[in-house]
Amino acid sequence: MDTLISNVTIVTMNERMDVLFGAYLAVKDGKIAYIGKTAPAQQPKTIIDGTGMVLLPGLHNCHTHLATAALRSYFDDLDNAQALEGLLQKEAKMDSRIAKAAASLAIAEALRFGITSVSDLYYYPDATAEAAAEAGIKANIALSSYRFIDENEDFDFETDEQCAELRRVVEKWNGHDNGRIRMDAGIYAEYTSNYPLWEALAGYAQEVGLGFQLHLAQTRGEAESCLDRTGLGQAQLLDCHGIFGVPVTAAGCATLSEEELALLGKKKVSAVACPLAAAKAGYPQTPVLSCVKAGMNVALGTGGTAQSGNLDLFEAIRGLVLSVNAGEGKSAALPAAAALMMATSCGARAQGRAEECGMIKEGLDADLCLVDFSAPHLMPCHNVLNALVYSAKGGDVAMTMVRGKILYQNGQFPTIDLKKVVEELTTYAIPRLFAEA
Repeated sequence: MDTLISNVTIVTMNERMDVLFGAYLAVKDGKIAYIGKTAPAQQPKTIIDGTGMVLLPGLHNCHTHLATAALRSYFDDLDNAQALEGLLQKEAKMDSRIAKAAASLAIAEALRFGITSVSDLYYYPDATAEAAAEAGIKANIALSSYRFIDENEDFDFETDEQCAELRRVVEKWNGHDNGRIRMDAGIYAEYTSNYPLWEALAGYAQEVGLGFQLHLAQTRGEAESCLDRTGLGQAQLLDCHGIFGVPVTAAGCATLSEEELALLGKKKVSAVACPLAAAKAGYPQTPVLSCVKAGMNVALGTGGTAQSGNLDLFEAIRGLVLSVNAGEGKSAALPAAAALMMATSCGARAQGRAEECGMIKEGLDADLCLVDFSAPHLMPCHNVLNALVYSAKGGDVAMTMVRGKILYQNGQFPTIDLKKVVEELTTYAIPRLFAEA
């Protein structure tokens, strides 16, 4: 036995939503080997005292853009058109070295907030995969493909620049470290690409067994534009070209018609709500209750730090509940337990990891988040699930573990040289991104 967490409150997030008080959890060879009310007989190598702590499955951030950490807060309080213009200008100066440094910083932030697995939709997937591989976090990484292909163009998936890049990173990284890193296909959105690219990517994803990431129906404007141009909603249009023939995580899903919701439910698409990023941009919120009723899996994300300000998924959990309750006009429209499921077990399902994590159960990976409940804002605790949703913050996380390996504990990042990352950002990334032409 490698590690024993003793005398801890365990929020299992299992099918019965069991909460165990004064419990013990043992980790062996990266797996949860024992859960019980008494200490196991075998002596562990390491004991972590869980007194006053709550242990829950590691959180899943199912939509982010890690490398935008280098642009945090730079576009705040600009209108969306100005922010997009500024973002495109800065992205034009980015390179793989900047992307890796920024992704490493964002991964440290994610681990600090109890996140054990991320889904990233952005550029420089090789650099992001390197950062994730070195840090030890789980990651589903998609290249955010974008371009319009003319019908008369001699398009070849094998030689097209973006498609060839996807093939290279899939061959290099997909399944790395026994599946800790997975590669997905992806497009930024319906309105930044067209059907020859969609069909090529969907066909490749189906051929090699990849998932697919995209933004979908985030604003009323984009939904209306698609309907005017094609006579179809965005989901209906993409379905005509095979996108939903593979497991899809779609960020937004805020302006879908009832017919489209039913379609995506039938296709078992995972909607990813990013409540704080959406609110910050003035976008409508994901209608999570309607998505669930339609049969969709609903997970939770933050967007990138350039969009949301930070990667604190505890803030996003609380924001999701508050937005749903406000929209429905009643408290507990979205129960705390359901919101926690979206950040844990539903997130694991969205990432194709439901068989390995998302719950605290013997035999699953020891992907764990330990929250210190000794802070004044967490006392007294009359209901653990409610306290995690309405009172806890990412800063209350004391330890984050992935496959039994501690990646964050009490201010320390054993697998990330944070000083070196910050130096790389300050001496190379920031001067390059923000230097005047």
